[in-house]
Amino acid sequence: MSPTKRHPQAQAPEGASTKLIAFVLAAALMLLAAGSFAFIKYAQNDALSVAQRTSSYAPKTSFSTGDSPFFAQGSAPTSPASYSLTLTFVGDCTLGTDEAFGYATGLPAYYDEEGPDYFLEGVRPLFEADDLTIVNMEGTFTHESAREYKEFAFKAPPEYASILSGSSVELANLANNHSSDYGQQSYHDTIDALEGAGIRSFGYERTQVLEVNGVKVGFVGSYALAGEWYAAEILSEGIEQVKQQGAQVIIVTVHWGEEKHYYPSSSQVSLAHLAIDEGADLVVGHHPHVFQGQETYQGKQIIYSLGNFCFGGNRNPYDMDAIIYQQTFTLDAGQIKTYDDYQIIPCSTSSREDYNDYRPRILEGSEGERVLAKYHELRVD
Repeated sequence: MSPTKRHPQAQAPEGASTKLIAFVLAAALMLLAAGSFAFIKYAQNDALSVAQRTSSYAPKTSFSTGDSPFFAQGSAPTSPASYSLTLTFVGDCTLGTDEAFGYATGLPAYYDEEGPDYFLEGVRPLFEADDLTIVNMEGTFTHESAREYKEFAFKAPPEYASILSGSSVELANLANNHSSDYGQQSYHDTIDALEGAGIRSFGYERTQVLEVNGVKVGFVGSYALAGEWYAAEILSEGIEQVKQQGAQVIIVTVHWGEEKHYYPSSSQVSLAHLAIDEGADLVVGHHPHVFQGQETYQGKQIIYSLGNFCFGGNRNPYDMDAIIYQQTFTLDAGQIKTYDDYQIIPCSTSSREDYNDYRPRILEGSEGERVLAKYHELRVD
C-alpha cells in the first residue's frame, strides 16, 4: 500500500510550526506577568492594611495610665517572656519654704539665682538611666495664702515642679504630713502642678498603676501619723485596688516613724509586714528625716526610711546623710524572678559639708563607705 498522504490543505506551510509555538509562549508570558502584577498590588495593599490595623499596638518605650502616655527611659523588652525595670527611690523633697524662714538662705533664693536645674544636677544621670524615679514630695505647689495651723508649713509656686521633671523624676508620693499645708486646695494644686510637669502622683486613696517596659506596676502610698489602724486600712485597700487593675509588681510607701529616730518602731515593723503579707513586693518609708535600717521579710525588702533628699525645710538639718534605694525587677512569664537585685547608694542632702545648699550629691570614697557602714549597722534582721 502506498503510504497515506495528508490532505494538501491540512499541510502547514514551511516555518508555521515554529511561529505558532513562539506565539503561544508569548501569550503565556503576558498572562503570567499580568497575574504577577495583580498579586504584587494585592500584597502591597494588604500589607498596608495590616500596618494600619496594627500600628496602635506597636511597642513603645513608655509607661501609660490609660489615655495619657508618659514617656520613660529604658528599652522595650527584647523577649516577649522576660521583662525588666529599674526603680529609684529618694526621700523627703521639700521644694519650697516656710514663710517664717529668711529668704536669703532659703531654697527660693537658690531657685531665683540658679534656676530649676541646679538642685538635682548631681543625681540627674542616675535618674535618667533608670525606668522610674519616685520621690516623697513633702510640701505644696500652690498660690494659696491661708496656711494650716501648724509649726511648719511648706509651699512653692507651681512652676517649682520643674525641679523634678527637669531631672527625670516621674512619680511623687503625696501621703505625708505636708501635702495639705495650705488646705485641701493646696493638695489639689500640687497634683495639678505635678501633672502639668508630666509627673504622676499617688497617696492616701489615690493609687497608680503604670505600665513600664511591658510590666504593670502598682503604687500605694499610706500615712501612719494619724494612727496605725488608719495606715493599715489605706495600704490594704490600696493593694487590693492595684491588684484588681492587674499590677504585676506592687510598691507600698509609708509615711511613718519618729523624727530623728534611727530604728523603726514596732508599729512600723508590723505595718511593713502587713503590707508584704497583703501582696506588696517592696515597702519604702520616710518621715524620720534620717535613714533607718533595712529588713528582708518573706524574701522581700523593707526600707524603713530613706532620710531627707532635696530638703528646703531646714538650712542646717540634724543629719545630712541619706540613701538612694534602687531595685531592678525582672519578670519571666509574668512572675518576679528575684527580690534581691538592689543597690544602696550613699548620698548627702547637700553638696557642701557646712550647711544645706539644697543640692544632694552621691557620696564616694571614704565618705560613701562611712554612710554605707552606718546604714548596714542599722539593719533590723
